[in-house]
Amino acid sequence: MSQTQQANHFPALVPTGGAMLAAAARLLLPALWLGLIIGISLIEAPLKFTAPGITIPLGLGIGRLVFGAMNILEVVLFIGLLAACIRRGVGVRFIQVVVALGVVLLAKVAVIRPLLNKRTDAVLAGTDDGGSLAHYFYIAADGLLILLLVTALVLAVRRWVVPMAPEHR
Repeated sequence: MSQTQQANHFPALVPTGGAMLAAAARLLLPALWLGLIIGISLIEAPLKFTAPGITIPLGLGIGRLVFGAMNILEVVLFIGLLAACIRRGVGVRFIQVVVALGVVLLAKVAVIRPLLNKRTDAVLAGTDDGGSLAHYFYIAADGLLILLLVTALVLAVRRWVVPMAPEHR
């Protein structure tokens, strides 16, 4: 079915202009964010400590820089996603997922990261052995973000996929 035919059958589902850009952002931004978490939290962080010559202090220093930059980018992606929700064509469920993303991101950046930074400082100063419950909370927050981002992607894609009329099946 062409876009013109879709517009005739489902006019509310074919965005134009700024709405098209916002709809594309609602699909692309969660995909980028998901890739960021997978690349950094699930691949880079665990592998970093297996590299030859990487000591705990060096790994922690690198991790602090990488995760700090990642958190800044996550906030930027969230703000972009929030802005993309202002345009028409956003379902209630999608907005609920975006709100949940914001709550988890806020907890991750404003509560968990400062705890991890204190712990890292203590390990680097030699006053702590390194094990921390805060790491598990950070992992849980990333796990929740992954689930929410996949949900956002599914909801965004469903807005773009137009059901085919029975006579065209």
